[in-house]
Amino acid sequence: MDFIPFTLIDFIDIFLVTSLMFGLYRMTRGTNAPYILLGIVVIYFVWVVVRALNMELLQTILGQIISVGVLALLILFQPELRHFLQMIGMQQKGFGFINRIFSSYNTTDQHLQPIITACAEMSAEKTGALIVLTQRSDLRDIIDSGITVDAQLSVALIENIFFKNAPLHDGAVVVMNDRVVAAKCILPVTQSPVPKSYGTRHRAAIGITETSDAIVVVVSEETGGISVAHAGKIERNIAPHNLLAAINKHIITKQEPTKHRIWRK
Repeated sequence: MDFIPFTLIDFIDIFLVTSLMFGLYRMTRGTNAPYILLGIVVIYFVWVVVRALNMELLQTILGQIISVGVLALLILFQPELRHFLQMIGMQQKGFGFINRIFSSYNTTDQHLQPIITACAEMSAEKTGALIVLTQRSDLRDIIDSGITVDAQLSVALIENIFFKNAPLHDGAVVVMNDRVVAAKCILPVTQSPVPKSYGTRHRAAIGITETSDAIVVVVSEETGGISVAHAGKIERNIAPHNLLAAINKHIITKQEPTKHRIWRK
């Protein structure tokens, strides 16, 4: 009996399929998507068997279901597919010039002292906070999910927004070009495995930095601890006097100045 030939191309093919399946698993973990995908796989294998047995009628019916199913999958998993493609794009650091060409926002030096002071004071009072510092990535969808503020960045403004009885305290603040652009913004929560001690704010901070170059500052409501997230990783329990350095090491070097543009609804 002759063995089936196994070449380097076959190995690469299996490796790529395995990587794709693992990526889909990580992307859909914690949702009902794996059960849906399992149902699709079962239908596909039934269709293969039906074709092999030349059952014309059933083959036609299942073929139509599969054809329509591709479009249904694109609609059903649109958010997950978008998140997956964003994660792939964020790994291609060598193609950052593409983002600079198409991004609607410019990279400017943030005046961080109001944020540093506000976070230090909120940390002492155990006031929860979630602050997103934009860079080159387009966060228009995140801004649109919140309430437009468009006000000059200041300590008093940040502390008033995150005051526990304030109407805008629940959610994230987006800071761009030394202005608070929006508040009460909804951030995507990471699907990556994280310690159970991480709260919703920390998971959201990791989630938005997995698909953008934003820097996120978190103040824990439970402990008052300050954290900084970037590129899908988070540094926790940062002392207030070290916060500026923790943020600065993730700031992208300023490029040629461009006209400030603020996205408005």
